[in-house]
Amino acid sequence: MSVQKLRDTGSRPGFFRELVESSQDAILMKTLDGQITFWNAAAQRLYGYAPEDVIGSHVGMLLPPDLKDEEAGLLEQIARGVRIEHYETRRTASDGRVLDVDVTLWPIRTRDGSITAVCSLMRDITGRKRAEAELTRLHAQQRQISLALNLMGNARQIPGALAASRYLPSTQGQGVGGDWFDLIDLGAGRVGVFVGDVMGRGMDAAVVMGQLRSAARALALAGLPPCEVMQTLDAFTRDLPEPFVTCVYLEADPARGEMTVCSAGHLPVLLIEPDATVSTLPVPTGIPLGVGGVPHQQVRLPLRAGTTLTLYTDGLVETSSSDIEQRLKLLTTVLEDAFATTGGGLESAADSVLRTLVPDTDTYADDVTLLLVSFPTAPLETAETALDCEAVSVPAGRRFLRAKLEEWGLTDHADTALLLTSELLTNAFRHARGPFHLRVWHSVRELGVEITDRSTPRPRARLAASTEEDGRGLCLVEALADAWGTRPSATGKTVWFTTLIAPADGDAAVPPALTPASG
Repeated sequence: MSVQKLRDTGSRPGFFRELVESSQDAILMKTLDGQITFWNAAAQRLYGYAPEDVIGSHVGMLLPPDLKDEEAGLLEQIARGVRIEHYETRRTASDGRVLDVDVTLWPIRTRDGSITAVCSLMRDITGRKRAEAELTRLHAQQRQISLALNLMGNARQIPGALAASRYLPSTQGQGVGGDWFDLIDLGAGRVGVFVGDVMGRGMDAAVVMGQLRSAARALALAGLPPCEVMQTLDAFTRDLPEPFVTCVYLEADPARGEMTVCSAGHLPVLLIEPDATVSTLPVPTGIPLGVGGVPHQQVRLPLRAGTTLTLYTDGLVETSSSDIEQRLKLLTTVLEDAFATTGGGLESAADSVLRTLVPDTDTYADDVTLLLVSFPTAPLETAETALDCEAVSVPAGRRFLRAKLEEWGLTDHADTALLLTSELLTNAFRHARGPFHLRVWHSVRELGVEITDRSTPRPRARLAASTEEDGRGLCLVEALADAWGTRPSATGKTVWFTTLIAPADGDAAVPPALTPASG
């Protein structure tokens, strides 16, 4: 159609009314006091009112009861010449249904510019709003499940260790991701500490994280050293849908004053000395889990009483606008200031770290995980002796233990400890290679006995037949000890047991320095 013909058509009387009537969008016109003056066919289809039902009536008939005051505000803006674009609100149809609508309003002017009326264009967005609400519900459900999976790794109370933890799920994208942390009571006064990060966010990352955390905890409880835990997790990760994971596993033994650490591509662990000096643990970074091909290395480092360890994920120190080295220096500074000020208060130190490194919790793009673990005291007493692989070592070991229990004032616990030690020494003499190493220690909370030999097969409790002479010793240990287990050593294995010497109802007599806390 030529431009001239279009102009001629547009100037034909009634052309614009026909155009408005044929619009697929609901259009109505009203006076500045809200009286409806025009109502097209699409408006009738949307609301169910015929033109004769509404023309001359106030537009308030379309408003739900809770929005009766809304129209006055809109008309006031139009009277000032304001055009209102895509205003989402609700309106009521003739059958009582409440519709979600997108409304655009603009003033109608006379030739002299005076505003005399309002034109309103409306679109039904009920279906879209319903879909958005369902999507929001599903996202919230996914986030809640992911968060629940993550919180299963919350820092538990571990005897002899203090802990404060913080976990903030991302506020962007799919929200909760694959960060996790875990504290594990390995027995005999030893503590396992995990922090890890699965690449990605959302349900997939959270599910992988849950699988890894469960596998890691099981491997740690089985007594595997950190490097073997990492190697096994590396093989396990290759079959998962998110095969790129960084993590660090630390096995702390305050009784020996040492810790063993292995990292799989994770950020460095920070060590806070009792005098608030902060340094980086000299641990090989290693490669992330799931890559394979390169063995993970573990290192053994000293662990002083009163030391605090800081473990975290990249969400705490990585931003798109900052150099990570500068952020790590900032973290070090904040920890030094916090521990110098509070004297080692973990909860206040954790709060200081978050306030400084994550000041705006509405905008961080990744999960933020922080774990502070402190080992406030070493065992009160420890003693050890070497024994040959011969029958006389069993009574010799009992005599050594009895003497130490008398020296420490723990004779009330001697009967059980001597019986269990005798069983373990006899077991070692009959089934393992010597020499043996007997070590005994106690804290305020528990007494521990460890026997190390030079054989790798680990003993296990079993039900012995009535005709067998063997097979009952470990069942006795399992029945009488509060905890027992085995773990590999540098030359063989260690079998240990512990018995409580503090009240069994929750360490009521344990001094504050040894009472665990978690955040």
